[in-house]
Amino acid sequence: MNKALLDTDVYSKILRGGDAGLIAKVEAYRQSHGKLTVSVITIMELVKGFQKAQQPHRIRPFLSTVANEEVLELNQSAAAIAGRIWAELERTGQPMGLADPLIAAIALEHGLDLVTGNPSEYQRIQELGHSLKLVDWLA
Repeated sequence: MNKALLDTDVYSKILRGGDAGLIAKVEAYRQSHGKLTVSVITIMELVKGFQKAQQPHRIRPFLSTVANEEVLELNQSAAAIAGRIWAELERTGQPMGLADPLIAAIALEHGLDLVTGNPSEYQRIQELGHSLKLVDWLA
């Protein structure tokens, strides 16, 4: 099992639990790599979700949980990759929110697979010529 960055949708489902197939993949991944890998963008998206849903009491427990994972930050190189991806998608009439290009760029910068339940969204980035490897643990 290759080292991978988890997209927000997948990490959110892991936190909710209940999907036996997903939990088995998480356990296998932890056996190989010790910790799950997420980005600061995922943290931002999940905190935003809790706040927007007027559930700020869920933020602190979430931050405690994610502190036990490997969290990758957005560095200058990944930011430049994300900017190019975001601009090319807009230029070609395929606008996308900012979070997905940032997550994709962090995966590309670190040479990681991207585990997502939204492969069609990220395939647009592949179609631009980026060597983003997608894995779907939810299929």
